[in-house]
Amino acid sequence: MNKLSTPPVSDDEDTHRDPASDGQVNEAHVDLARTAAQGDPAARKTVNELVHNIITYQTDRFCKRFCRENQYYYCCTLPKPWGSSPKEAPLCEWGNASYAWMLDDLTNANRLRQYEGKHGARLNDYVYRIANSLPFYERWKDWRFGRKVHVPTYIQDLGPDAGKVFLGLRSHEAVANIAQRLGKSLADTEDLCQRIIMILTQRNRLHLLDPPNTVSLSTLNQNDEQGSGEADVPYFDLAPEQQEIHAQLWRVWKKLTAVEQFVLEAMLIDELDANEVLAALIKLDISLAEGVPAEQSNRQQLYYFRRKALAKLAQLMEEE
Repeated sequence: MNKLSTPPVSDDEDTHRDPASDGQVNEAHVDLARTAAQGDPAARKTVNELVHNIITYQTDRFCKRFCRENQYYYCCTLPKPWGSSPKEAPLCEWGNASYAWMLDDLTNANRLRQYEGKHGARLNDYVYRIANSLPFYERWKDWRFGRKVHVPTYIQDLGPDAGKVFLGLRSHEAVANIAQRLGKSLADTEDLCQRIIMILTQRNRLHLLDPPNTVSLSTLNQNDEQGSGEADVPYFDLAPEQQEIHAQLWRVWKKLTAVEQFVLEAMLIDELDANEVLAALIKLDISLAEGVPAEQSNRQQLYYFRRKALAKLAQLMEEE
């Protein structure tokens, strides 16, 4: 599945490298990367255009995979929006924020300086490999769900110190301490706090100031004499019957062929278009029917193959 999830390179360039370039350095792209790393606006624009398709593709994949209930409460900001939120729902921040994070991670000055252009590799080839790597995926998840907090753009627009005040409020820091740390007057800081709370309330995002707490199960029974209050432990497990269905599905899933798993995961989980799946099958030289070359497969055959795989999966579930 890793090969299918690989983001596309720029459409306006040949995806194959000239064999004669082996052992050579892509001086043009190395110079471009060095110039962009130094902050040149024109070079930076060119680099951004080179990696745009790669970042757009990965943003779409990652956001949809972890969207969960957001699709029902917020309007998607991806190039191809999805979900069933009401028309008056506020905009979701995660699409644009993910694009910005990926752009910074893949094209920051340190990253560009590490590019060497060996064997004629282009800059977008270099970014292509990083964007499709497991460490990149894990870094994005750390940012998306970890301790690194995204400050919404509408908060940043309130002023140069608005982001710092937002983070202070999120950490439940006293307003007086925030003012002292930023070197601002208490009145100005209180006014900014009120504006932040007001805009979050208007956008139904006030929960952003109340981050989830991690409870250590190993310390729940310690120091009971210090207080009689009970600690609430969040429960995120599925219901027992759902756990059983998931376990059963996982067992029968492994009975499908690799091609059946490939097609179902691509079309039902990743929600890729049929043409994208066909292109991946042709690239990997995977045939949908015995005796039919991969390049002769069409959409009708793919949808028929998917229906057969789903019917097989349903039958295996019944027999389990």
